[in-house]
Amino acid sequence: MAQHTDADVVVLGLGPGGEYAAHTLASAGLTVVGVERHLVGGECPFYGCIPSKLWIRGAGLVGEARRADAQAGPTTVEPDWGRVRHRIRDEATHDWSDDGHVQGLEDAGVTVVRGHARLAGPGRVVVTEPGGGTQEYAAARGVVLNSGTRPALLPIDGLAQTPYWTNREVFRVEELPRTIAVVGGGPIGCELAQALRRFGVEVTLLEVADQIMAVEEPETSDLITRVFRREGIDVRAGVTIDRVRHADDRFTLTVDGSDLVVDRLLVAAGRAPNLDDVGLETVGLDPAARTVDTDRRMRAGERLWAVGDLTGHGAYTHVSMYQAQIAVRDLLGQDGPGADYRAVSRVTFTDPEVGSVGLSEQQARAQGLSVTTATSDLPQSSRGWLHGAGNDGIIKLVADADRGVLVGATSAGPSGGEVLSMLTTAVHAEVPVATLRTMHFAYPTFHRAVQVALDAL
Repeated sequence: MAQHTDADVVVLGLGPGGEYAAHTLASAGLTVVGVERHLVGGECPFYGCIPSKLWIRGAGLVGEARRADAQAGPTTVEPDWGRVRHRIRDEATHDWSDDGHVQGLEDAGVTVVRGHARLAGPGRVVVTEPGGGTQEYAAARGVVLNSGTRPALLPIDGLAQTPYWTNREVFRVEELPRTIAVVGGGPIGCELAQALRRFGVEVTLLEVADQIMAVEEPETSDLITRVFRREGIDVRAGVTIDRVRHADDRFTLTVDGSDLVVDRLLVAAGRAPNLDDVGLETVGLDPAARTVDTDRRMRAGERLWAVGDLTGHGAYTHVSMYQAQIAVRDLLGQDGPGADYRAVSRVTFTDPEVGSVGLSEQQARAQGLSVTTATSDLPQSSRGWLHGAGNDGIIKLVADADRGVLVGATSAGPSGGEVLSMLTTAVHAEVPVATLRTMHFAYPTFHRAVQVALDAL
């Protein structure tokens, strides 16, 4: 028989949003139980944002050194994966230990429980512990669901029987391979493909869609494809992967009827929601759903709040944290604005960096808006000309002509994610385009290219 424990709130899943909610609610004086079956902190600090950006920082320095010749003189660099591996293992993940995250929660008063949690009705959670025992928790105020996602298993013949890598394995490797195929031309695949290439790996990037970075503007895809091919990455979009085999420590991928043989295979295509075994049916929700619908206060049902990837508003740490803040306010009975996703921003940390916010041109047209667009090329800007090598980039603006405001934008280029901040503000606050045109744009900066695009709208 399961032991029974009362609490004010149970947080099911301690990724970024769940960790924030548990910590904040406990700090406010509530009795909080946080349940996690893997690493407290979630994907971001151990297998995502943090380790990838450490690697990308090293790769960026390698890329800059190789571009120095024309403007600063001959430079040589010998990339050493061991230095990146050290920073990931010893400085960032602490050898994939979540002790620091657990300690922070416990210091705030959270009871951290290890195991697999399932909803058992409104405000009720049953946890199966690693040793097989069970605990049942009754949450007087409710449950915050933050169960996250996992790497998706692609339906490719033979793939499941091979020792392929996902983002959970690639950051742990001791030595990089000579050759690799990366399946998936989205943010993770593109970031790691370029990082691997700059550390000397021969990379083939495979994408089933007609373009890599398919959720971005076509101009962005064309830009990154050109840069990747210039760096020696074999980019293949619009392909069909028929079969994967593994023998003699090598992978053979049958792609469009021809065999591609590589030392390693990294699958970075899609995420699967951790919703198939969390008891959604016990609270009146569909256990086969890929997302959980919420209202503007992040309520998903009776005494149930949901935050993070599983809500379907972007698999981004910043969105999960934003949603957790709203859920916490609601649980504490505090006033505040509800969830607003008009200006969700995202950055892909390739070189050039790609930042996007709001609607793409295609999405805006699909909504029936009166769309106008404009672009400016960074190499033709004053800062782009001064910057020289590595100045690839574009600014693209998407406006609703009827209202005279921006509804979306792309900033691709050096520090593209930082330049995006002004465009995110414009979309979020619905700053009139006429007002934006009257701004002072510091000279010579990359963000000055925004002015050129505004003038062309």
